[in-house]
Amino acid sequence: MSFSSRLLSLILLSSLLSACGADSGLWGAQFTPTPPAKASATSPGNPAPTQTHDLTPLAVLPLPGTPTPGMAPTSAPIGGGGLDFGATPPAIPTDSPFPTATLPPVNAGGPMEIYTSQGGDTLEIIAQRFQINPQQIISDQVLPPADALLTPGTLLLLPKSTNTEAMSPGERTIPDSEVVFGPSAMDFDISAYITAQNGYLNTYKEYIISGGWTTGAQAVERIAYENSLNPRIILAIIEYESHWVRGQPSTLAADEYPLGHVDYHYRRLFRQLMWASGVLSTGYYDWRAGKLTTLTFNDGTSLRMNPQLNAGTAAIQYYFAQTHDRAAWEQIVAPNGFSALYAEMFGPPWERAQAFEPNLPAGLTQPELSLPFEPGKIWAFTGGPHSAWEIEGALAAIDFAPGAVEQGCVATENWVLAPAAGVVVRTATGVVVLDLDGDGHEQTGWNILFLHIATAGKAKLGASLQKDDKIGHPSCEGGISTGTHTHIARKYNGEWILADGPLPFNLDGWITHSSGAPYKGTLTKGDQTITASTSGTFTTRIIREKK
Repeated sequence: MSFSSRLLSLILLSSLLSACGADSGLWGAQFTPTPPAKASATSPGNPAPTQTHDLTPLAVLPLPGTPTPGMAPTSAPIGGGGLDFGATPPAIPTDSPFPTATLPPVNAGGPMEIYTSQGGDTLEIIAQRFQINPQQIISDQVLPPADALLTPGTLLLLPKSTNTEAMSPGERTIPDSEVVFGPSAMDFDISAYITAQNGYLNTYKEYIISGGWTTGAQAVERIAYENSLNPRIILAIIEYESHWVRGQPSTLAADEYPLGHVDYHYRRLFRQLMWASGVLSTGYYDWRAGKLTTLTFNDGTSLRMNPQLNAGTAAIQYYFAQTHDRAAWEQIVAPNGFSALYAEMFGPPWERAQAFEPNLPAGLTQPELSLPFEPGKIWAFTGGPHSAWEIEGALAAIDFAPGAVEQGCVATENWVLAPAAGVVVRTATGVVVLDLDGDGHEQTGWNILFLHIATAGKAKLGASLQKDDKIGHPSCEGGISTGTHTHIARKYNGEWILADGPLPFNLDGWITHSSGAPYKGTLTKGDQTITASTSGTFTTRIIREKK
């Protein structure tokens, strides 16, 4: 590149200040979702609707009815305990959704512990939870590299820790599929359920800057869609903390702070749910990544998390530790606490989960994706892995900004392009969701979220796009933005896929890496490395090659 060309590129990119704000979804997109299809009158978690709400401001394709179960219901799996070295391993329960395996013979040397791998597990992640080295994990199966996904149901032996510190309960109480907004929630009619319960939430309304007057049902639906959280778990948390779903608030505090998080900036239901969604997502995805191993309660005490937990149970244990002291928390996470209320409200969750789990199945790979902009155009990598929606949560998103001669939120003729073929299943202010498997459901298979897409020229709801078809122009619309750019994140079965995890973001061979802090990180391809910067300096430039 000539000096003059290099100087021109530097001028173009150095003017950028293009990244999501501290939380791209703080005020969210201006919409309220259309309710899913009517719930079955015979389902314990889906009473017959007695009233429906017209929530048409959000364009969402219709959701299907109850999916056909793929497995007979069984009881919940229980977290495993220690296994004395040389002893006969305990039998896998007959109700386990995973295949059985024969443990390999081991030599005498010390006590061992048994663990059955879950969707999303790698040897590195398991080792972090158990505080051991990945090389110490053995199996009768040929194990993949330490950073690669394990086949769910792989039976493993691990050295039993000599650490005698107390741990959180190891019983798995909430399935992963009951936390994320995946296939198991497609048949759940939020409005119908709230109406049937006829509690305070059914008549509640509040004014939201980004959405106007909003009902309780609309608030729950919006939070569920934006954060990809199962509406059942949201309703159960509301009911447990304030009784709004089936009853009435008993105090003024319960009216202002229905989830018990007392902060003036998070008053009223919608902002309480914003805060809660970030905390719940942090618990789920930090556990999934192996980063969360200790709970710290609001009274300052701490407790090691049991490494046998699943992500859904870990999320609940983490969430309630943020608003309760340890004594109250122990009652909440006990079998007769939150999980009992959840089953009472929606039926046995583990029976429902058998048809849909593992949420991240064996052999899962990312489909081929291209860089989401036109070949030959100068763009900048302005944001490494950061939260998919709220200020906290899954570090699943990355940012790109087009070259510009002005900084800030300026119009651009550049286009965001579809990185693969798919169907547009949801649109809102600044938002386009592309369903890559084409079944028309955001809760199933691979989906891509695009945020900060300008209204003018945006792809229409229901449009079938081919690779490189136009999604829309990058902008500052939807959420908080410091400059024109686009924010993209992946989901599979409703679960955000971490940008730097076992399934890293791969765009035309450019691989995303985190640098430990939100928005920091790199893209690498062979011997090339691009370091993210919100200032869009010359070194952040990236150009999609013409083929």
